[in-house]
Amino acid sequence: MSKGFRLLRLEYIFSVLIPCLLCIYLNGYDIIANLWILAGFGFYAITGNTLNDAIDMKDPNEKETLKRVKGYNRKEILVLAIASFLLGTMCFMNPILINPILGVYLAIIVFMVIFYCLFKSLVIINHIILGVSHIILPYFMIKINGGDVFMNVFPNMELNESLILAAIIAVAFTGQMVHEMIDGDSLAKLKPKTSRLVIWVACIISLSISIISFIITLEIIFLPIVFFPLGIMYIYRKPRTDLMGRTSLKDIGIILGNLMLFYLLILIIAP
Repeated sequence: MSKGFRLLRLEYIFSVLIPCLLCIYLNGYDIIANLWILAGFGFYAITGNTLNDAIDMKDPNEKETLKRVKGYNRKEILVLAIASFLLGTMCFMNPILINPILGVYLAIIVFMVIFYCLFKSLVIINHIILGVSHIILPYFMIKINGGDVFMNVFPNMELNESLILAAIIAVAFTGQMVHEMIDGDSLAKLKPKTSRLVIWVACIISLSISIISFIITLEIIFLPIVFFPLGIMYIYRKPRTDLMGRTSLKDIGIILGNLMLFYLLILIIAP
C-alpha cells in the first residue's frame, strides 16, 4: 500500500462513525439502511483531516503535520480534500433527496468543521463546535433518516437515549482536550495549572454524567467508557508541561477509539 494513504488519516474516522453506530444500536435501526450516511461521513472525515493538514502545513510549529505531508505540496493535499468532499456529498444525495432536512443538518456540519479548522486556537468554544459537528448532529441525522422525528425537523429523543448520548459527548470532550494539549492547540496556550483545572472539572462532570446515565438506563454494556475520564484524571494528577508532541499518548487514544468502534459494530451485528 502506498505510504501516501497516511495522508487520509483513516484512523480518525471513528470519531464521526461512533455516534452514528450508537444511534443505530440504541434504536434498533438497520445498518444497511443507513449505509449511505455512514459512507458519507467516512469521506467527510477524510475531508476534515486533509483540510486541517492543508491549513496546518503553513505553520512551522506543526511538526507532526509537516512530517506527515513531507514531499507533498499544499495543492496536492487540497485535491484529496476536494475529492473526498465530492464523494461524501454524492453518498449523502440519496438520503437528502428523500428527506431534504438532512441537507440542512449536513450544511451546518460542514460550516462548523471549516470554522474549527480555521480557528482551532479558540479555547472551549472549539471543543463545543467539534462535539456538535462530530457527535450530536451526525446522531440526529441517523435518527431523522430512521423517521424518528417530530415537527418534521427535530429528532425524537427518549430520556435513556439522551443520557447515554450525553455520556458519550462528555467523554469525547475530555479526550479531545488531551488531544489538543499534545498538539499544542487551544488549552496548551493556558498555564499548566489552569489547563489542569479545566481538564479536571471536565473529567468530573463527564464522570458524573456517565455514572448517572448508567444508573438510570442500566445499559451496563457502555460501562467501559467510565474509565476514560478516570484515565485522563490520572494523567493530569499534577500540572503537565511535557505533553506537547507526546504522539504515543495520542496514538493510544486513537486506538481506544477504534476499539470502541469495533465494539459498537459487534453490538449491532451480534444476534
